[in-house]
Amino acid sequence: MHKTVAEATSLAKELVDSLKGCPHKLMIAPPFTALAAVAPLVKGTNILLGAQNMASVEQGAHTGEVSVLMLKDLGVESVILGHSERRILYGEKDGLINEKVKLALKHGLEVILCVGETLEEREKGKAEEVVTSQVTQCLKGVDEDALMRVTIAYEPVWAIGTGKNATPEDADAIHSVIRKVLDTLYRRGIGEKVTIQYGGSVKPENAKDLLTMPNIDGALVGGASLKKETFVPIAWFDR
Repeated sequence: MHKTVAEATSLAKELVDSLKGCPHKLMIAPPFTALAAVAPLVKGTNILLGAQNMASVEQGAHTGEVSVLMLKDLGVESVILGHSERRILYGEKDGLINEKVKLALKHGLEVILCVGETLEEREKGKAEEVVTSQVTQCLKGVDEDALMRVTIAYEPVWAIGTGKNATPEDADAIHSVIRKVLDTLYRRGIGEKVTIQYGGSVKPENAKDLLTMPNIDGALVGGASLKKETFVPIAWFDR
């Protein structure tokens, strides 16, 4: 929940200029209020337009929600679902997130599916169990073709906005677990084809250590994405 329309468009213009020619897949997700203004600025560039969330139904009596139809109307191409803040602060469960995932994919959007354990769960040795369950439940009913439009983002809840982050080795280990889960849910080898990102206080200072790990394909950047000076170095990083 950052940026007025003017602030969001200013940052978007800076990013379009600074990221021209960047070889990596890029997406920015402004707040809902700024999507319409940012959309024409990134259209035709190498930056995809994303949304931070969406409703689990197409339309109806759901005051305050934003539907997939509204997002598509604005030119949104990707949506973040199951973010830890949605899970923790707003009580979103795997079943609801699964409905959102299927609806987004049905309408042709790409999905960034967030999973991750709390500090309490990690300290109890349940990190792998929790993440395995989240991936399994949130991908119910998603076929293999649709899975190719899903990026999974591992974001340990205790590392979101705290300045803490998992060690590269810890993060890579969970990414490896996720690949094995996908192999079990679908077919052997499919896990290697799915993009799995790390999210959790990613910044220029730790991006290299994280992004050079064998199972980490990219980053879901939070606070560091709010300024060109901190986001652009991460976006340009080449493994």
